[in-house]
Amino acid sequence: MDSELFERDRHVTFLQMMYQLLPSPYQSQEINRLTLAYFVISGLDLLNALDRLVDKDAVATWVLSLQAHPRSTAELNNGQFYGFHGSRAAQFPPEDNDNGALSPSVSNLASTYCALALLKIVGYNLSSIDSESILTSMRNLQQPDGSFMPIHTGAETDLRFIYCAAAICHMLGNWSGMDKEKAKEYILKCQSYDGGFGLVPGAESHGGATYCGVTSLRLMGFIEDEILSKNAPSSVIDVPLLLDWCVQRQAADGGFQGRPNKPSDTCYAFWIASVLKILGGHKFIDKKALHGFLQTCQSKYGGFSKFPGELPDLYHSYYGLTAFSLLEEPGLNPLCVELGMTAIAAMGI
Repeated sequence: MDSELFERDRHVTFLQMMYQLLPSPYQSQEINRLTLAYFVISGLDLLNALDRLVDKDAVATWVLSLQAHPRSTAELNNGQFYGFHGSRAAQFPPEDNDNGALSPSVSNLASTYCALALLKIVGYNLSSIDSESILTSMRNLQQPDGSFMPIHTGAETDLRFIYCAAAICHMLGNWSGMDKEKAKEYILKCQSYDGGFGLVPGAESHGGATYCGVTSLRLMGFIEDEILSKNAPSSVIDVPLLLDWCVQRQAADGGFQGRPNKPSDTCYAFWIASVLKILGGHKFIDKKALHGFLQTCQSKYGGFSKFPGELPDLYHSYYGLTAFSLLEEPGLNPLCVELGMTAIAAMGI
């Protein structure tokens, strides 16, 4: 839908539909239901439509029901992570193929981030939850090199999960769940020769990884907000090179690409523009051109697609809305780029 107008009412209707009943193509994402709910409810909050469309108490009750709890405090150091499950199905323990016994079900860092974000968005007081179990067991996931696994059973380790851990600690107001210095050292090893960040040391620079690395450093207090305007004599990261890499990601069509020689994609208007916002370099964004690209990804059904002319999906719809918030679209609530929610929700108001 190539329209010069931001179709707010269509986007509200699109997310309202998703809140009431997810279409069948999302069946394969059932295990990530918490994440899908985060996209819907945070999106409605950005659109200033949360209060009239969402039962906040019901959302909070549902989210809290997905937290994993140890049977005793002794289990907090048994290697498992007691965060939040991604869905009701994820709470069912899988059967051990060898002897038929039930193995412990798995909670994960990404779902725990989404759960806490959802609770903040609907106004739930996070001091009321069992944060000790989350933070104490989360230390089990941090590796000797400072990186994090997403689950206790072992998986890849990269900047995505450091970001989740940092956001969790920030939202809970307690940094006992991670070694910040070790995490910082790992992040710094991920900055590439071109200024961007790869998911792991030595990997190609990527828009999402750059967001995770820079935002984690900001949440942990290792870089200042809008550092470009502070005349800081030095920084733990190479800011000029990072700024150059980010600015070069805005393509000729006005959108942002995640890597060089890739097509523009709606979601990178959030990932990379957010980094520029944190650095104080958002003035270098060609806002008119970005606005124009996003309009070509706006669907006549509401929501946004990954590329122009395609059907909308929940992931790109949410990040399309966050991008418009960064562009200060009238009628949208301001965004806290570090936590991926409205500034009001982030402040707990």
